[in-house]
Amino acid sequence: MTPATQTPASRDLGRLSRRTWIVGASASTALTFGAPAASLRGAERPESLARQHFPRMLQEWYVRRVRAKLAVTRRRRRQLSTSSQAEGYVREVREKIQTCFGPFPEKTPLNARVTRRIEREAYTIENILFESRPGFLVTANLYLPRTDRPAPGVVGTCGHSFNGKMAEAYQGFAQGLARQGYVVLLYDPIGQGERIQYLDDGLRPEVGGGVRDHLLAGNQQYLVGEFLGSWRAWDGIRALDYLLTRPEVDKRHLGVTGNSGGGTMTTWLCGVESRWTMAAPSCFVTSFLNNLENELPADTEQCPPRALELGLDHLDFLAAMAPKPVIILAKERDFFDVRGTEYAYQELKRIYRLLGAEDRIGMFVGPTYHGYSKENREAMYGWFHRWTGIAKDSREPELTLESEETLRCTPKGQVATLGSKTVFDFTREKALALKKGRKKVETPEQCRGSLCRVLHLKEVPNDGPAYRILRPFGYSKPRAHVTPYAVETEPDIFALVYRLGKERLYSRPHGRGKPATLYVADQSADWELRQGTLQQHLVEAMEAGAYACDLRGVGESRPNTCGGTQTFYAPYGNDYFYAAHALMLGNCVMAQRTYDLRRVCQFLRRCGHSEIHLVARGWATIPAAFAGLLEEAITKVALIDRLESFEKIATSRRYDWPLSTFVPRILATLDMPDVYEALHKLGKAEG
Repeated sequence: MTPATQTPASRDLGRLSRRTWIVGASASTALTFGAPAASLRGAERPESLARQHFPRMLQEWYVRRVRAKLAVTRRRRRQLSTSSQAEGYVREVREKIQTCFGPFPEKTPLNARVTRRIEREAYTIENILFESRPGFLVTANLYLPRTDRPAPGVVGTCGHSFNGKMAEAYQGFAQGLARQGYVVLLYDPIGQGERIQYLDDGLRPEVGGGVRDHLLAGNQQYLVGEFLGSWRAWDGIRALDYLLTRPEVDKRHLGVTGNSGGGTMTTWLCGVESRWTMAAPSCFVTSFLNNLENELPADTEQCPPRALELGLDHLDFLAAMAPKPVIILAKERDFFDVRGTEYAYQELKRIYRLLGAEDRIGMFVGPTYHGYSKENREAMYGWFHRWTGIAKDSREPELTLESEETLRCTPKGQVATLGSKTVFDFTREKALALKKGRKKVETPEQCRGSLCRVLHLKEVPNDGPAYRILRPFGYSKPRAHVTPYAVETEPDIFALVYRLGKERLYSRPHGRGKPATLYVADQSADWELRQGTLQQHLVEAMEAGAYACDLRGVGESRPNTCGGTQTFYAPYGNDYFYAAHALMLGNCVMAQRTYDLRRVCQFLRRCGHSEIHLVARGWATIPAAFAGLLEEAITKVALIDRLESFEKIATSRRYDWPLSTFVPRILATLDMPDVYEALHKLGKAEG
């Protein structure tokens, strides 16, 4: 977890080539559109906006939906009254977790090898390499206590330390457990330690490692139906597989623990792996709702797809362990809200009580800030001792931390030097395989059906949306009077529509049977038109009907959450924040904005416009293309600075389109060129 205000990276990481694509407009018309598409990127993008009518709209809309989803599950838990009902609930959450995380791949040979042994007085450290997937190397340190009999085994998962398993807190708890008689396998997460995913020729991190690696590789995976959390959990499962190959391990006692991002993985591993006998997640477990209400972004792997749609919360991943022993470790001053931790503990306590195992669920809250500090480590030691009987004293022995060079498993400190594949390599391979196996979309009807299925589009009501007429203050679009309308596309969600006219208007617009030209903004209709974009074209269209609009989450509804509007473009900013929540709710932002645009078109039709000519730029070209395919009233479409294809993103090592523009699993069904071709076949493309 990193601050939401970190320096933007994903939009500055090198660009895919783009070109203007005009549908239903001549080349000469296109030349009147104004500023080039590139002017809306980089330094000239609207980092802050002059006005926002609905800056809290998305936040409150998502809060209401997450509350409603989790309330259903909470009522389900409160209805449990017998042990058999509690057992049924545990089975249910296990099945739902598999829906989010599965299916996992077939297990392949680990091809494990020891690259170095370090002898110490109380234990030995072995530096290990193994393959969690073919060609995908994992680096780990195995801590072996000096004992003549098998010892309890523990898999250690690291938080977001750049140096992974070599960070003081993580080698500290591994060494502490080893000194007390445990065998510990502590492995590097993807993008950390010796597994940085993006390196230059000098083995220097290109994007920063850790969170930035996770976001760049993980966001891209959605396009091919993968989830980085599953990949990281699979590493943990294979780490357990390796641990179980060691004769030094007592297979009756198998624990898992980790802090922060490692607390995340410990929590997820409790839900996806049944062989653990005890667990201790630290500094993660709270509630999805607490994180949302507190405007706390989380990494890609911390946001399981469909989890909220299925009613899962953090505590349910631990419930999947019931009635095995679990202690939740937290911090009073953590950014992970301890109120959610206490709620999770109380809910789990009810389930464990019904299972006759109330003493097997525990909680410890340390007094300090986020981190696997000594008091939390000692709480973990004591909990594991309780169930293994290996020791009584939970005080941490004196530690002697090792240098990073000592703990390295590779000659040069990175698996890339040994030819290990990256997450991106697998994503690219899958994208190309999906393209090869995809059925060709032959007709617009087939394309429309495929699009509806992949977007999970809901029916558009035929009632015409409600709208508000706002007061036109201070808009600076030349040679035009501006009347702003807030079109309620669904309850509490508004698309801002601006009528541009040569005459002043304070009431509803009248189309008088004429076509409407609608500009769909990339980032802000007001800002983009003030930069010169489309002014001449729209001024020429004013007699018939010229409009511009902001769909949800941009322009006047750009969120001011997660640190303010200036975080919008940050990899960890509020645009990403709501895109991640949409995926957890089983939806995506592009489906939502497509729905908004269809409702805006319905609004224009109800106002008397006979047909609609769409002009869209940048991010908005995706919902505009989708709406153009779905809506008969849209007869012309112009896409400026459009997305060439989702395949191009999935097969490019670096890209700058954000998560909010991605459609999960789309490459299994179709791609943007299929949509563009369908528009041509419908006669909506004339150039």
